[in-house]
Amino acid sequence: MKDILKGKLIHLAAVDPEEVSKSFAAWNRDTEYKRLLDTDPPRLHSTKSVKEWLEKELEKQSDTMHWFTIRAAADNQLLGDINLDVVGWNFRDAFVGLGIGPRDFWGKGYGTEAMQLALRYAFTELNLHRVTLTVFEYNPRAIRSYEKAGFRLEGRQRGAILREGKRWDVLYMGILREEWRQHHDHPN
Repeated sequence: MKDILKGKLIHLAAVDPEEVSKSFAAWNRDTEYKRLLDTDPPRLHSTKSVKEWLEKELEKQSDTMHWFTIRAAADNQLLGDINLDVVGWNFRDAFVGLGIGPRDFWGKGYGTEAMQLALRYAFTELNLHRVTLTVFEYNPRAIRSYEKAGFRLEGRQRGAILREGKRWDVLYMGILREEWRQHHDHPN
């Protein structure tokens, strides 16, 4: 059987706070990275405080949170993280979040493949019906990546974000299990 957490460019692995805290702290100080992922301003967190936060998050992780690091297939370099947060098992619905930290890896397919692997995990292992995400209107690279993975625009929150004196929309995108199967030619 094929390892569903491995692709051509990347593989998904466990989150190890000891190992990843320095990179996570650095990425969260990068204002462009932070603006693409979050409405909160960048904060200067120490490696120690990020490690402690990661440990607490992993400690309280339940069967609803499935969190992975994204690593380069070639050399195992840490590239980012992706998580599936199951909103409700009764609805079989999850929210997905993704971030690629090193700018050298932006726009080169790593995030797209990470999303494809996460969707495969969501629909084949977790047996989910639906996966949703939010993305900011000013992030066309991410929007294209999500569309490549099969996501469709479901709605928008108009003028929800203020950046540099301009209002931007928050876009809501989603994919259903059946759409994923059709998009990826999966028979079951």
